[in-house]
Amino acid sequence: MANHTGQLDFILVGLFSQSKHPALLCVVVVVIFLMALSGNSFLIFLIHSDAHLHNPMYFFISQLSLMDVMYISVTVPKMLMDQVLVVNKISAPECGMQMFLYLTLVGSEFFLLAAMAYDRYVAICHPLRYSVLMSHRVCLLLVSGCWILGSVDGFMLTPITMTFPFCRSREIHHFFCEVPAVMKLSCSDTSLYETLMYLCCVLMLLIPVTVISSSYSFILLTIHRMSSAEGRKKAFATCSSHMAVVILFYGAAVYTYMLPSSYHSPEKDMVVSAFYTILTPVLNPLIYSLRNKDVTGALKKMLNEVSVFQKTVK
Repeated sequence: MANHTGQLDFILVGLFSQSKHPALLCVVVVVIFLMALSGNSFLIFLIHSDAHLHNPMYFFISQLSLMDVMYISVTVPKMLMDQVLVVNKISAPECGMQMFLYLTLVGSEFFLLAAMAYDRYVAICHPLRYSVLMSHRVCLLLVSGCWILGSVDGFMLTPITMTFPFCRSREIHHFFCEVPAVMKLSCSDTSLYETLMYLCCVLMLLIPVTVISSSYSFILLTIHRMSSAEGRKKAFATCSSHMAVVILFYGAAVYTYMLPSSYHSPEKDMVVSAFYTILTPVLNPLIYSLRNKDVTGALKKMLNEVSVFQKTVK
């Protein structure tokens, strides 16, 4: 018990050690990482460069893409670097910083998805008051609130987790410093903290889920009352992309932080974490671009402008 390893390095077991073909998996992860970075960065650029996309819905989508870029950058580069350099160590301060950034970004995305649901509720249920209820100032306040509330999770859980004595094996059976994986290394009784963490995560999920479910309940009622089939189709189209992202993101988070430990194993946890840490940032821009006529229209317009410019230069 006296052997406190909190000041020493941790060892990240990682995804690649569990694979029969680590080199192939590494290439796949690199491709996915580059796709996530380029897809989200291009979506942000497209939204900010096209005047037709300067409205609250696309402002929130650009913030979601920004979070996804930061989100995947917190974990994947370290994992890839470890594989290339054949080093799988991470110091306690680096582990704590990675944990804090990850928790902050996850929490912020929870609340941002709720803000996006509220935006759709106002757009469909109160279209005449939309410009007032969702003014630029209101949007900035909502986004700022999402970042602040998300950071609360990081500020609460990171210091407590990293101050526990770690005197068991220093091997973290994960590819990054996620709270449940790090807690398994502690040699002290963490049952009370795990209960508090569970309650904290329930609260962090309950507030956004309540906002999302309430918003979509009112949206469905409004759609049901619409006499125009075209209006119903348009309303469903604007909401379906957001609901797809919500289901992907919240489903994985519920598994990780809310299901009892009997449902978990290191292998399952890594697969689920890889899904929403690596794959979700790739899927989000695809969902919002391929299913959105405004975004595809802005992309076509940009490509036409580039084509005209190239012909002029020649």
